[in-house]
Amino acid sequence: MKILLIRLRLIGDVVFTTPAIRAIRQAFPDAEITYVVERYAAPIVADNPHLDHVLVIEPATGWPRFTQDFTLARHLRHQGFDLVVDFHGGPRASGLAWASGAPVRVGYAVKGRSWMYTVVVPRPRELRPRHSVENQWDLLPWVAPALARPADPRRDRVEMREAPGTAATLARRLQALGIESRHRLIVIHVSAGNPFRRWPAEAFVELVARLGAAGQDRRIILTSGPSEADAAKRISSAARALLGTGRDATVIAGEDFTLPELRSLIGRAALFIGGDTGPLHVAATTDVPILGIYGPTLPVRSAPWRPPELVTESVEVPELPCRPCDQRRCIPGDFRCLTRLAPDDVIQAAERALLRASRAPLTPDQCT
Repeated sequence: MKILLIRLRLIGDVVFTTPAIRAIRQAFPDAEITYVVERYAAPIVADNPHLDHVLVIEPATGWPRFTQDFTLARHLRHQGFDLVVDFHGGPRASGLAWASGAPVRVGYAVKGRSWMYTVVVPRPRELRPRHSVENQWDLLPWVAPALARPADPRRDRVEMREAPGTAATLARRLQALGIESRHRLIVIHVSAGNPFRRWPAEAFVELVARLGAAGQDRRIILTSGPSEADAAKRISSAARALLGTGRDATVIAGEDFTLPELRSLIGRAALFIGGDTGPLHVAATTDVPILGIYGPTLPVRSAPWRPPELVTESVEVPELPCRPCDQRRCIPGDFRCLTRLAPDDVIQAAERALLRASRAPLTPDQCT
């Protein structure tokens, strides 16, 4: 049996499909499974042990996209897939699912595109207080009867394997930065893909400075997307100024990490802090304590999907009638879901996560 899985677009969205990948492999142990993904999220599934092939496409637009998709559609048609599962539902993904010619094509009910599937699964349009992994899981009962069960964060964890050779490369980089095994490493991701999920820079400055001041053995690495590298450096400089003389080594910014390197970096941290962006969900594939900062999105929809025994904290401004929102226009106009989130609340949650982790028994992953 040949199975095609499709999930385009964002890093976090691809992470959310990994429990389903494992479940489909368990239901079809002898199947040949192929996954179609766009380039920037491809490392999430590149080393996934449950996949046989990963087809990487470019996030193109216009004529280049048409040319690429036409070539890919012909390739998919010639592969003779028996089953396609489209976890995305966007125009490009649904078009590729239809073009594959598979006799069974499972996808969400989407206006104007449902005809491209042979099995259409309802998906409410409103933003429900339900985790995105569970939304992806809704497709699985139509794939195999054995998968007609709830997704379980213990049994069905999100997954991203550490890429071969990355651990050694990262160890050398950390050594060059003066970070040793005696240091407690805190990784803070200070950027987001859109302004609706971006905590103010001055709030990050206070967070970094106060966390750094609380322990001589602490080292803080600030990570960001390429377009916000300069902002991360400014946050680092301002935090160092608050820390005072002799603490320049406490805060590090400006390092460029690939996605596999970021996964390895987070895996060696004492704590990861970040907004509801791709790196937060990459962090969920590790056992490292996590603190998520939520603005327009809800933890119930996108908190790290992993066993509840692992240390996970969430901070948000509760009871705002405008949350969650579609992130196209801030109705109040002041991004209050983030601007009203006090650094004190985040700092207290961070220290609480570190304390909880120090009291918790080591997991199998942390013992290796």
